[in-house]
Amino acid sequence: MSSALNPKVSPAKSPTTAGAWILRLGVEAILPAGFTLGHSQDELAGTGCSAVLCKTGATGGVSVRGAAPATRETDLLDPKKSVNTIHAVVLSGGSAFGLEAATGVMHWLAERNIGFVADNDNCVPIVCGASLYDLAVGDNKAYPDANAGRAACENAGTKISVGSVGAGTGASAGKMLGNEYAMKSGFGAASTQLGDLIVTSLVAVNPLGTVYDRQTGTLLAGGRNPRDLGSILDPYESFLFLMTELQQNPEADTPSTNTTIGCILTNGAVTKAQAAHIADMAHDGYARAIEPVHTSFDGDAIFVLSTATLPTSPDLLGALGAFTMEAAIHNAVLSASSAFGLPAARDLSA
Repeated sequence: MSSALNPKVSPAKSPTTAGAWILRLGVEAILPAGFTLGHSQDELAGTGCSAVLCKTGATGGVSVRGAAPATRETDLLDPKKSVNTIHAVVLSGGSAFGLEAATGVMHWLAERNIGFVADNDNCVPIVCGASLYDLAVGDNKAYPDANAGRAACENAGTKISVGSVGAGTGASAGKMLGNEYAMKSGFGAASTQLGDLIVTSLVAVNPLGTVYDRQTGTLLAGGRNPRDLGSILDPYESFLFLMTELQQNPEADTPSTNTTIGCILTNGAVTKAQAAHIADMAHDGYARAIEPVHTSFDGDAIFVLSTATLPTSPDLLGALGAFTMEAAIHNAVLSASSAFGLPAARDLSA
């Protein structure tokens, strides 16, 4: 990409139909039957969490590509492990502290007898999760706790909210030059439908790199040019600045305040191993929309949840997962609002 690319952005696309395919973005996206989504956030502190619930249980998989993840219960999603059903995925801010939000989700589910029934009628919900680093904005001591997880469950429904909500409340993009040059990002959603098959991607976008539209070459959100704060610097120019600084000062602080975390929901029937492979394929959506991605400063992760009600091809699900994840990432930055001194994409397009 060239630094001469026009950083101005167009309004988010409206739902489109391409033959039998239906793409829905943001609040128009739909959840497959059996799933609900809830957010809770502290807008002043700049953090929040998002809970994806499946009260009847779902087949789950995960793929973690970033080198600096903060995750919970991802080992049990390994196809070699015995647990085959999970009941929730929690995406949160707060770095590793934010993993506490999943505890609130777990108790909320258990109080409603949602989970595995163990000895003495104990109910044990299986709740997986991942957190992004948003401590560099707002209150750097604030993070989503168990009460925030409970609140997300109470707010859960079939309607989707996007932008500066939930895990996207404190999200930002393009931090190679430092947080002062970053842009505000958020939480995004996109779904595709082919007949009765539904694939929906949900994502909180908080990358080191720049979010861009590969179809047009437009830079949507990333590190702003220090010489022109109304424009976005080419990500490789930003990388060059970072590498030059590290060469001159090996002890310089590195940009560790990142991570993009997402979840793909479907009614397509898959095995646990297939769900893991679909999550692998879906990372292509990250790579198509974020440059660079999966760095040593990111903890990128994608979960896959399936209610396994409709026979289909797992390769089709993986392809649709990547397609909708790319669209959801774009939606996250285009629907975000400026906050904490960071402009959003809509501000640069004005």
